Amino acid sequence: MKKRIYICHTYYHVYIACLKELNLPEDVGGAVRGQASLMLSSLSNDFGTLKERAEKSGLFEEVIPYEEKREDFFPELSKYHKDRGNILLNMLARIKFTRLMGKLQAPFVPVDLHEYQDIYVFCDSDPIGYYLNVHKIYYHALEDGLDCICYYDTARYDNRGHFGLKAWMAARNIIFIQNGYAKYCLDMEVNDISVLKYPCPKYIEVPRKSLVEGLREKEKEMLVSIFVAGKERLEKDLSSGLGHEHKVLVLSEPLCDLETRERIFKDIIAEYGYVEGQKAQILIKPHPRDVLDYEKLFSEYIVLDGKFPMEILNYFPNLVFDRVVTVFTVPDAILFAKEKIYLGEDFMDKYEAPKMHRQNELIE
Repeated sequence: MKKRIYICHTYYHVYIACLKELNLPEDVGGAVRGQASLMLSSLSNDFGTLKERAEKSGLFEEVIPYEEKREDFFPELSKYHKDRGNILLNMLARIKFTRLMGKLQAPFVPVDLHEYQDIYVFCDSDPIGYYLNVHKIYYHALEDGLDCICYYDTARYDNRGHFGLKAWMAARNIIFIQNGYAKYCLDMEVNDISVLKYPCPKYIEVPRKSLVEGLREKEKEMLVSIFVAGKERLEKDLSSGLGHEHKVLVLSEPLCDLETRERIFKDIIAEYGYVEGQKAQILIKPHPRDVLDYEKLFSEYIVLDGKFPMEILNYFPNLVFDRVVTVFTVPDAILFAKEKIYLGEDFMDKYEAPKMHRQNELIE
């Protein structure tokens, strides 16, 4: 039987998978690094050449592409979302949807997951969660992003109304609910239980900070080599414009429509692009799923490669920004900034209806 597999949907997921492996011993009995498989889902992310770099690192036994399919790939599923005007009929439709969704995924899962001792799944709200539970395969769930449940509890938001009943049904594999409520989810790793409003018996606290504290220099260099395709170019971008006294990094996100998104980040730069009254040098790091053309629309600034998690910048020696500005990306893991600004929901109220981003306030 194979040891472990990490099923990842984003660069950040891969980053945490790497950290978990790097926290294992190199050459003693038991769980040893280098014995895990890494599965990269193309559902919402283009991983580019990450597969080749991860293989070259030797940190994983194999790296497997996974063509996970969205619900709308299967037109036969749409009929189960019609409101039948009756909670019992709606629940029966959901039960049928759960079973069929899990079964339809089977031809696209590239490995036999029954062969692994431990399966780690980031974001089991994606189709893989349905597949695992319908096929009765136990797995460990991991928080999608740093403290993300604190800001958007998808399990409770998606199941507003009679949540207790729905959670009871999910625990018996009648329906599926993500983030620790499904029968075949063994546990759910979260960064900090204390910040979560609603308890879940399967939550276990694994601080992400603890995963980086013991990293040696060679391990930090390995992380950079896995995630950065052109280290020399990135180093040049980060060190450009040294005549500027101050540097500000803006982290983009796939917010709203493209036109509104452009306005959001122009407004952010106008508001936060000055330090001590002096115009700062602006660097923009696009989110990996952000398709706005920053190089064209923000050509006066330095636009970094978007295909790596922001935490990788922690491993560039002597890198310091005066300020890092984000909208919804939690900046707590950033170590290279003197000031971290999280704009959040109040800021976004100016650009879209509050109900679009204040999901936790709608949970009953």
